[in-house]
Amino acid sequence: MSLKVGILTSGGDCQALNATMRGLAKTLYNQVKDVEIYGFIDGYKGLMYENYKKMKPKDFSGIINQGGTILGSSRCPFKKMRVIEDGFDKVKAMKKTYKKLELDALAVLGGNGSLKSAYMLAQEGLNVIGLPKTIDNDTYGTDYTFGFQSAIDIATRYIDEIHTTAQSHHRVFVVEVMGHRVGHITLQAGLATGCEIILLPEIPYDINVVVNKIKQRQKSGKNFTVIACAEGAISKEDATLSKKKYKAKIAARNGQSVVVEIGKAIQEALPDAEVRTSVIGHAQRGGSPDAYDRSISTRFGIEGARLIMNRSYGRLVVLRQGEVGSIPLEDTAGKLKYVDPAGRPVRNAKLMGVTFGDE
Repeated sequence: MSLKVGILTSGGDCQALNATMRGLAKTLYNQVKDVEIYGFIDGYKGLMYENYKKMKPKDFSGIINQGGTILGSSRCPFKKMRVIEDGFDKVKAMKKTYKKLELDALAVLGGNGSLKSAYMLAQEGLNVIGLPKTIDNDTYGTDYTFGFQSAIDIATRYIDEIHTTAQSHHRVFVVEVMGHRVGHITLQAGLATGCEIILLPEIPYDINVVVNKIKQRQKSGKNFTVIACAEGAISKEDATLSKKKYKAKIAARNGQSVVVEIGKAIQEALPDAEVRTSVIGHAQRGGSPDAYDRSISTRFGIEGARLIMNRSYGRLVVLRQGEVGSIPLEDTAGKLKYVDPAGRPVRNAKLMGVTFGDE
C-alpha cells in the first residue's frame, strides 16, 4: 500500500494539535510501507495557495507536549468559502492543490466551522477525514474535543488565584472565561473552583438573582464572591432581543467584555461592595497540553490513520462513552453541542447551592 496524505490545522489554535498530528503520522509511518505526508501551512490558506511542506518522520518527533501547531493556523470562515473574491475561487483552488499533489486523503484538525468546510470538500469529491479540535468542546457528535481539558485546567488555576485575592480583600470578582456560544469550559472550571455563581450563554441570567446570591453569601459569613462568567453570558432581558438588536448592543460595548457590564450592575446594586472584573483570555488556548489531552489526542490520531488506511473517508473521529470511533461528517457539520440547562451537571450543581442566575 502507498499513500499520500495532507494534514492541516484550521481555526483557533489549542493544546494537543501537535500530539494529534503525531499520533496520526506515526501510525501511518509505521503501518504503511510507502507514505508521504504533506503539511499545509496556516490551515485552509495553505491548501488554497499551494503553501505546504513535505513532512518527514523527524518533524513529528518531540512534539507530543508542544502547544500550538507546527503547521500554523488561520481562520477561514465557512460562509466565505464559496465567495469568489478578486476572481479567486477558494474551493476550486483547494481542489486544484489536492489533485496536483495526487493526495489520497486530507486530514482536517478543526472545530465547527473548519469541519463544515471539510464536509463541503468531501461533497466536492475529496477524500477527507476530520479530527475534533476546539477548547470549547462544542463539536456535535463527540463527548470530547482535544484541547478542552487543558483549557479547563488553565481556567481553573486562574480562578483559584483570583479566589485568594478576592478573599483577602473581601471583594466580588467577575471572571470572564472563554465561551462565546457555549459554556462548557465555564461550567467545568466554575465547579472545579467552588464558584457558587456560574453564568453561561445557554442559561440567561437575572442580575437580581446574582445580587441576591452575593447577599446570601455575605449573610452566611462569606465576605467575598467569585463569579465564573462565560464571554457569551446573556441576561434574560437581552435574550428577548432580536438578533439584530442584540448585535447592536454588543457593538455598543466597544470591545468591552460582558463582565464589565455585569460588574457595573452588581456595583450599583451593592454600593458598599468592592467589585472587580478579570478576563482570562487567550491563555486558555496556550501552553502545553495536559496528560489527558496528550493521551486522548494520540488515540484520535491513531483512529484518523485507521480511517485513512481503511479508506473510510467523509468521517469525523469521535469519543463516545470512553471509546474512540467515528461518525459521518454530515452528522456534525453545522451543529453545536450546548450545555443542557436541564442536564445532570447543571441539576447537580444546583443541588449544592450553585446558581446560574436563572432562579
